[in-house]
Amino acid sequence: MSPESRVPSPEPKGEFITLARVVKTQGRHGEVAAEVHSDVPDRFFSGMKLVALNRAGDSRRELEIEDLWPHKGLLVLKFAGIDSISDAEPLIGSELQVSQSKRAQLIEGWSYVSDLVGCSVFDSGTEVGRIEDVQFGAGEAPLLVVACTDGKKYDVPFAEAYVEGIDLAGKELRMKLPDGMLEINGPLTAEEKQSQRTGERARLPQGLKRRRVSGQKRRG
Repeated sequence: MSPESRVPSPEPKGEFITLARVVKTQGRHGEVAAEVHSDVPDRFFSGMKLVALNRAGDSRRELEIEDLWPHKGLLVLKFAGIDSISDAEPLIGSELQVSQSKRAQLIEGWSYVSDLVGCSVFDSGTEVGRIEDVQFGAGEAPLLVVACTDGKKYDVPFAEAYVEGIDLAGKELRMKLPDGMLEINGPLTAEEKQSQRTGERARLPQGLKRRRVSGQKRRG
């Protein structure tokens, strides 16, 4: 299948794992810069085949990595058949994915973020809500976006010190959060949103170890 081939979409939910997201073009020969959402060492390699889910989320395109190198916190990727800026521009915003069957085998104690999406979160035995997304790049630990039945959402750091246990089969994440964390990381008022433009929300305490995760949200 050539790099220009299309993969039928949509697929059944959960069929694909997102490993990276294209944020911009890089260079004059079709290179793109991607934000990596995997902690697995050497996850990307020359000759690796990926599928790119477009920004609209309604079609996938198969791509093959021709070359790659790190650059300023991002991963620069050169795909076969993508040889100019105009070729690369449609990939901006795309999620670079692999099928569930091709995801990396993880060592004991690690979890895929895609497996956490949909889990119920409990704080000291009390159910907080359900994980609907995981966000990277906001601090030292990934942030779990936890949605409650009353419509509120909380950003909860997925840090080793806060995790008491994970039951992926039962779709449960048991945590013990510091007092007041949910209030600090809860929904913002209009005034808080305004003040946030000149400041930052509470960060993870310095030196706190993040929970070991790999991969990003799944989209089907």
